[in-house]
Amino acid sequence: MNVILSIKPEYCEKIRIGDKRYEFRKVVFNNRENIDKVFIYCTSPVQKIIGFFKIDEIIEDDPINLWENYRDQAGISKAKFFKYFKNTKVGYAIKIIDTEFFEPFDPKKVNPRFTPPQSFCYINNESAPMSKFY
Repeated sequence: MNVILSIKPEYCEKIRIGDKRYEFRKVVFNNRENIDKVFIYCTSPVQKIIGFFKIDEIIEDDPINLWENYRDQAGISKAKFFKYFKNTKVGYAIKIIDTEFFEPFDPKKVNPRFTPPQSFCYINNESAPMSKFY
């Protein structure tokens, strides 16, 4: 199983250049151990799928601890991190490995019914438009 994860362009670039090794979320996937690839949907104004990564591990912890342990590889400012996790007792740090980027494509051109996920969505191995990357 795979997922599409919506990520803001500034963080997509930080993942691409290796400055962001952890993606932080308030909610993560069910059946985490069954996720093969995480496709990166770069949000507006890009609105394209730009690549994928694999998950090394997902750390669940208090946001304060996540910041203390992973801030050097977070790719986000302290202010933005804590604004995102405001009033949240548990957060997740997704450790990014094996990134691969390709020519960005608009998934709506392949599937006009594609709707970008608010946070993430599951896709199976036959799902277009990503099936060519399995």
